[in-house]
Amino acid sequence: MPGLLETTTHTVELLLPELEAIYKDLHQHPELSMQETRTADIAANYVEKLGYDVTRHVGGTGVVAVLRNGDGPTVMLRADMDALPMAEATGLPYTSTVRAKDEEGIEVGVAHSCGHDMHVTWLMGVAHVMAAHRDAWRGTLMAVFQPGEEVARGARSMIDDGMFDRFPKPDVILGQHVMVGAAGTVGYRSGTILSAGDSLKVKLFGRGSHGSQPQTSIDPVIMAASTTLRLQTIVSREISPRDSAVLTIGALQAGTKENIIPDDATLKLNMRTFDEDVREYMLGAIRRICCAECVASNAPREPEFTTLSSYPLTINDAATSERVREAFESHFGEHAYETDPAAASEDFSIFGREWAVPYAFWFVGGTDPEAFRKALEAKKLNEIPSNHSPKFAPVIDPTLRTGLEAMLCAAGAWLESRDDSA
Repeated sequence: MPGLLETTTHTVELLLPELEAIYKDLHQHPELSMQETRTADIAANYVEKLGYDVTRHVGGTGVVAVLRNGDGPTVMLRADMDALPMAEATGLPYTSTVRAKDEEGIEVGVAHSCGHDMHVTWLMGVAHVMAAHRDAWRGTLMAVFQPGEEVARGARSMIDDGMFDRFPKPDVILGQHVMVGAAGTVGYRSGTILSAGDSLKVKLFGRGSHGSQPQTSIDPVIMAASTTLRLQTIVSREISPRDSAVLTIGALQAGTKENIIPDDATLKLNMRTFDEDVREYMLGAIRRICCAECVASNAPREPEFTTLSSYPLTINDAATSERVREAFESHFGEHAYETDPAAASEDFSIFGREWAVPYAFWFVGGTDPEAFRKALEAKKLNEIPSNHSPKFAPVIDPTLRTGLEAMLCAAGAWLESRDDSA
């Protein structure tokens, strides 16, 4: 019996122009985390017309679409929908010019600079193909369009909204992400594929004064600067070279005028780790250093710590990953490869962790293959605009096709009808 991809090749080919139009529309109309109303409506309306049982507003703007097709495994496919609070600088004819207010009421540019518009388009395409070829598979397909990945709240909000009670428990959960890499390739991995990510806001308190009278102040700017430098020693002096970790101070905010010493300063920092013990140690070290610097500065009170986001490690199940690998290598040949772990983070794994379901996550290359080859040969891969760069822009062809085929391929590893007599 032909495999799912072989059966659906013609449908995929005919579908690509429609999906390209959808992708460009989503790209031009990005929405911030937990505000993805338009995107969710587009996805929900599309799959509902295909015959899926669609539930909207799960965990806010989340969409769960279920297609039952006889006895067999239940496979959950997930795509995240949200965009980033940043202006786009790709120069594409379908560039986003959207501006919106974030949760703090600040107006920001909005752009799909992480590729979630591609993820939504892929899943819509997979839903279309699977509905059109019910005779090629059996089981239950659950397509999940998730909000709020960029703020690490979307998966949790869907779970807290009764997702596990309202929908069938899957036998496997599958997801993918467009990344820097030659378009047309897929990168799989067993075990850890994405780091844990923790973001904190630390408010340091001083005593304000006139810039001409520093002796009457407790300067939080100096405090913040010293803290910033000292925090960098956690990775360089307290973490073993055998362990991988990153700590970045992404924002230092203090004051309004050059001759005013402010009352407080705020640091916003992000850390990535690949080991739970290292993660816990670093979180403790951050608190220790911040508190110690405040004591050294004679601060009037201890710093205030706020968790902005927290992502667990993404650790692919070994047996699930092996089945995905076999499917990818069978279909993509040399264009499927074992990838290294990435120091990026996702809340995708929360579904599998909380539901006690095996999961697998993989990467789909989105870089022009020739541009990637030249950068690789010149050892300048770091110069390719990556996810979260204002210039990040996956090439549509063949990225759109590859991601669609990859998800169909992986889903088919569970759902394909097989000749039991063979």
